[in-house]
Amino acid sequence: MGNAVRWGILGAANFARQHMAPAIHAARGAKLSALATSDPAKADGFKAFCPDLQVHDSYEALLADPGIDAIYVPLPNHLHVEWSLKAMEAGKHVLCEKPMAMAAGEYEALIAARDASGCFATEAYMIVHHPQWQRARALYRDGAIGRLIHAEGLFCYDNASDPGNVRNKPDTGGGGIPDIGVYTYGSTRWLSGEEPDEITHADVDFENGVDVLARVSARFPSFSAHWINSMRMHPFQQMTFVGSEGVIKMTAPFNAGVFGTARLELQRNDAMPPMITEERFAGVNQYVLQVEAFGAHVREGAEYPWHLEDARGTQELIDAVFAKAKGG
Repeated sequence: MGNAVRWGILGAANFARQHMAPAIHAARGAKLSALATSDPAKADGFKAFCPDLQVHDSYEALLADPGIDAIYVPLPNHLHVEWSLKAMEAGKHVLCEKPMAMAAGEYEALIAARDASGCFATEAYMIVHHPQWQRARALYRDGAIGRLIHAEGLFCYDNASDPGNVRNKPDTGGGGIPDIGVYTYGSTRWLSGEEPDEITHADVDFENGVDVLARVSARFPSFSAHWINSMRMHPFQQMTFVGSEGVIKMTAPFNAGVFGTARLELQRNDAMPPMITEERFAGVNQYVLQVEAFGAHVREGAEYPWHLEDARGTQELIDAVFAKAKGG
């Protein structure tokens, strides 16, 4: 593998087994080398496609492994900061699942550790690596829809039948906004390049101490936004950006290839009826692209589209939403 980045995974999470571990194994310039789990049986699903995987019986043992360059952290949300910091202290690069922290202030320690250690650490915000989102941002910045006036986002699913899921538990950092609000909120920020001035409306339903349905409106310097995120609705996802001269509409913008084929529709008012063009992005694995971009940044200093500061901006928005919902 030459100078391939050698990866270790902290914990045998289902998401890691289904998506990120196969992506690391498939990515160019990467080698899936080790997994940390106290239950050897949980390693079987990983060994099915990576038979030479080394299995450590503790997280500490993996961090102490000199044969590992980078750590992927798919642990429950409330453990992200702790183990990301420990990984950097051990001299490992870090790719941590979102949300990387539970409050914006926690990013100060992460940023300080990154800068002091010289390790690269970032949130696993995979959508910015997908060509659908890169195309949408390029179209917007090239003026394809004129001045952005309004952004509309919806991302929901239903896990009401799974009360034991970490997303339904307050003590593990659960809730729909931490889980999927990061996508509607963060993607609006990333495409527009703007930060919100004000959360104007936050109508949030809670169950067992976690948010299960959030209807949120915000004002940005040059446009308005409205987002709906829920863990109690029929699965659906879509992002729409309405400008003075056109509209960008995106289907399967977050789970491309799983929820459906990623499509980008551009509607322009150059003619009547409006001209609509569609681009499809089939067969793209955004997790593989994320791992390859991470490796290129670590090895060669290649440009990377999402940093801790970007993740902190989304968490600041999330913090403001909860403050507004609670009467702040």
